Amino acid sequence: MASRKFFVGGNWKCNGTGEDVKKIVTVLNQAEVPSEDVVAGQGAAAAGLRRRSAELLGAQGRRLHRRDQVPWVILGHSERRALLGESSDFVADKVAYALTQGLKVIACIGETLEQREAGTTMDVVAAQTKAIAEKISDWTNIVLAYEPVWAIGTGKVATPAQAQEVHDGLRKWLHSNVSPAVAELTRIIYGGSVNGANCKELAAQPDVDGFLVGGASLKPEFVDIIKSATVKSSSA
Repeated sequence: MASRKFFVGGNWKCNGTGEDVKKIVTVLNQAEVPSEDVVAGQGAAAAGLRRRSAELLGAQGRRLHRRDQVPWVILGHSERRALLGESSDFVADKVAYALTQGLKVIACIGETLEQREAGTTMDVVAAQTKAIAEKISDWTNIVLAYEPVWAIGTGKVATPAQAQEVHDGLRKWLHSNVSPAVAELTRIIYGGSVNGANCKELAAQPDVDGFLVGGASLKPEFVDIIKSATVKSSSA
């Protein structure tokens, strides 16, 4: 983990009233966060953030041409896969295109509850990752976000052991199918009902390199999630 910078992304979308946005932006801009973090605030609410080294803006699945304002883009989110019918091949094409446009990509992968109960979690996430691997050659600007669909916005969260198992499996897949260097350097972050109460235990897992945070990223506890990076630094 020593060579992988801890990464925390806030997937805000268009949630929050104007006042809500002002409050959370103030909290984030005033917070003292570990200097090694990368925080990608995504969505309309991100517009008020000061452009500090620990804060970057992004978009989910569109505005790819605004690379001067949108250095990170979230692709493959389960909502777009399920609601808009985006296939793994289509997501992979978008990832490849985004990279050619100078963007950095948070590529989302994850299984449904039915797939987990059927014992096919690794088959599903490996296939989703394989589609991306077949379209790109440089992984430098990619972060993989493992987001079990059953844990997104449900209040359910993968146990630290469950998250570690999938992250470890993904890293082994990258090692065998892409390269050992890519496996070592690519950050694999977890998303799915992450909050201030569970972030430290999740962050302590050796192959969990950060988080993609939904609802909690619009609350003051987002600062606590960012600070969970210190769990990694203290154990390095």
